[in-house]
Amino acid sequence: MPLQRRVPKFGFTNINRKEYKGINLGKLQELVDSKVIKDTVSFENLVENGVVDKNDMVKILGGGELKTALKVSVHKFTASAKAAIEAAGGEAISL
Repeated sequence: MPLQRRVPKFGFTNINRKEYKGINLGKLQELVDSKVIKDTVSFENLVENGVVDKNDMVKILGGGELKTALKVSVHKFTASAKAAIEAAGGEAISL
């Protein structure tokens, strides 16, 4: 029996899948509280502070609470995160 018929094959791997690094709103609030971020959060700021790598794509998740008005510009947002940012008086910009 040839090797390719002996080895089991399960599942499917999508070659076009995009992996996002998730960051909760609570983490953004921690960065504001520690005075690392003032009023603008960009992808470059997150890379400089070591939150993400330069090759990551960033998605803001709705976990936690945001009390500060921030202008956030990253790759993607969840609906709850976008609503929370705008409710705090900030702005959500997709790259």
